[in-house]
Amino acid sequence: MGIRILIADDHHIVRRGLVFFLRTQKDIEIVGEAKNGEEAVKLTAELAPDIVLMDLMMPVMNGIEATKQIKESFPGTKILMLTSFSDQDHVIPAIEAGASGYQLKDIEPDELVESIRKLFGGESTLHPTATNHLLTRITRKEKPEQKLDLLTNREKEVLTEISKGKSNKEIASSLFITEKTVKTHVSNVLAKLNVADRTQAALFAVKYGLNGH
Repeated sequence: MGIRILIADDHHIVRRGLVFFLRTQKDIEIVGEAKNGEEAVKLTAELAPDIVLMDLMMPVMNGIEATKQIKESFPGTKILMLTSFSDQDHVIPAIEAGASGYQLKDIEPDELVESIRKLFGGESTLHPTATNHLLTRITRKEKPEQKLDLLTNREKEVLTEISKGKSNKEIASSLFITEKTVKTHVSNVLAKLNVADRTQAALFAVKYGLNGH
């Protein structure tokens, strides 16, 4: 079974183009199309896609609100924002709403496929502009050393593994602990760093040298 994709975009020609290209990929399956955020939420409930390719500006309900609702009801569904907006007023709310990926519509087709595969594999995938906005946002918040002091040594190790894009199972294997223990550590890390998800935690780790490089 391939990576199940739901496409949400209010422009028919964009949806058609994405469907035409993505269906050439053997490991990707298009399960549905939505022309606004409200339809995206409804179809996510009906079709259970692995990833929603979400446009940002749509009628009826925009991509940010749709992302919030999807992540609240279906936290396992990953959201990849695919939009024309690269400013922080759009990037930051999208990530805070729960999007694990943020790419611009001028992305090369092969890069989009790579982003989809990375997202499916548990990695984040962010356009460089989006990354810069988020790093700036993190830097402006509480001093990093104060947050790092809150983490135990084991939590720092888990954060380092998160920054490498590893899943809970992979982290458990690497650190020789159970997946349940990893989940607990991840929850603690997110709470102590005051970040919404693994993507923001990974950015924090990269910014402040906890990425193992």
